[in-house]
Amino acid sequence: MARGKTISIGEAIAQYLRESPETEQAVMETRLVEMWPKVMGPTIAKMTHSVEVKNGTLILHIRSAALRSQLFDYRYQVVEKLNNALGAKIIRDIRLLA
Repeated sequence: MARGKTISIGEAIAQYLRESPETEQAVMETRLVEMWPKVMGPTIAKMTHSVEVKNGTLILHIRSAALRSQLFDYRYQVVEKLNNALGAKIIRDIRLLA
């Protein structure tokens, strides 16, 4: 039995993700949710009740009306900051909920 080129488990996973865009999208969305506190800082993270990503939309439940208003005003900058931190254009819009 001939053996093919040996690759690391990391390379195998990366290849699988490249071949499965839906799985790659889900992984990137999960990473983005995990990165939220680090990218946005502890104060904003503390005032964010929940963070979700659905179909390219970041859904935030914000406890503070003032923060919700401020994030709305700067939503495009937040999208850019998060996508840059992730290294991919995963988020296209933000939805802010009370």
